Amino acid sequence: MSSIVTPGPSRPGIYRRLLMWWGHRPIAQLAVIASFIALLVYLGINVTTTMARIGVSPGFDFLWRSANFEIGESPITFAAGDPYLRAMLAGLLNTLKVSLIGCVLATVLGVTVGVAGLAGNLLLASLVRWYVELIRNTPLLLQLFFWISLAKAFPAPRQAGALLGSVYLTNRGVYLPAISAEGLPVAAPVLVIFIIFALGLVLVLLSHLKRLNGRSVAIATVAVLAAATTAFVASGAKLTFETPALAGFNLRGGYNLTPEFAALLTGLIVKFSAAIAEIVRAGIQSVNRGQWEAARALGLHNGQIMRLIVLPQALRVITPLATSSYLDLTKDSSLAVAIGYPDLVSIVNTTANTTGQSLEALMILIGTYLGINLVVSALMNQYNKRVALKGTAQ
Repeated sequence: MSSIVTPGPSRPGIYRRLLMWWGHRPIAQLAVIASFIALLVYLGINVTTTMARIGVSPGFDFLWRSANFEIGESPITFAAGDPYLRAMLAGLLNTLKVSLIGCVLATVLGVTVGVAGLAGNLLLASLVRWYVELIRNTPLLLQLFFWISLAKAFPAPRQAGALLGSVYLTNRGVYLPAISAEGLPVAAPVLVIFIIFALGLVLVLLSHLKRLNGRSVAIATVAVLAAATTAFVASGAKLTFETPALAGFNLRGGYNLTPEFAALLTGLIVKFSAAIAEIVRAGIQSVNRGQWEAARALGLHNGQIMRLIVLPQALRVITPLATSSYLDLTKDSSLAVAIGYPDLVSIVNTTANTTGQSLEALMILIGTYLGINLVVSALMNQYNKRVALKGTAQ
């Protein structure tokens, strides 16, 4: 018995594959792309012609010229006469500092407020609701003006009283106790950055080895901190605890938060803690009530239920929305220019005004914020993937 074999459908040719990849109406799409490129070329020619007419040479050579301004607050040493590139680096570090601390503290306060709103206490829940609605429905810029006005209204250092014995709120800033290291071969911030980098490297290695879990993270953290402590002791450095003390007309010692930094940080923390509180509330309420009842049947109290059962499941809802809050906090830190904090926007704006390179300065600003937010988004997406895998079938 013989069977007839019929050939199957022929594979599409190169032209057909190109059409399948490109989509319908390729000529119209090419025309749109060509028009967009022509518009960019036209705008570029106009910009270069205008810059040549006013005597400004396009390019980024201005980054190595001497800046003729001072920066009131900088994590690195900077003085008038240093290159504009160093000034922008100082502004970038100021932005990263306030954004990183703001994200951490806003998360802590937001989670606390969000959980407190579901505590079952009517008075506490009402206070949380008023707090969230008041903060969320007022502009951040208005809140920053309020906080900087409050900071400037504090008494002078000689009239300021000590809170908890060692914290001073003055019109020259907030003075806090500080731990300083004497005899370190490198600056303390450099050591902290090195420890964070080393821990991150270890965690990445564990992730590639498929050994990343809560226990391995704890062991890696202890190991890195133990190694750093051993190196610290071997270097002969000593830790000293400093508290602010009145000396003349000002306070000396400890750590000083300038009024601008304190106002900006407070505004960002308060504003985004309200948003994170609502995210946490929604995430917790998304967990089925049966989870609570089953946990109580096992004899767990409310704190254990929240920490061990509810929050791990709620993270699937909380993490993507919290990522948006972190990105918004980082971008909204640019409002620092309104209250005089020398962040990246403020310094780039000054650079553009003094050099005339407005377009290049704007490109640097856009590229920097884009890079920062892409890194934050990538890190949070990686964490979100790990959270989303918990409890799923393997």
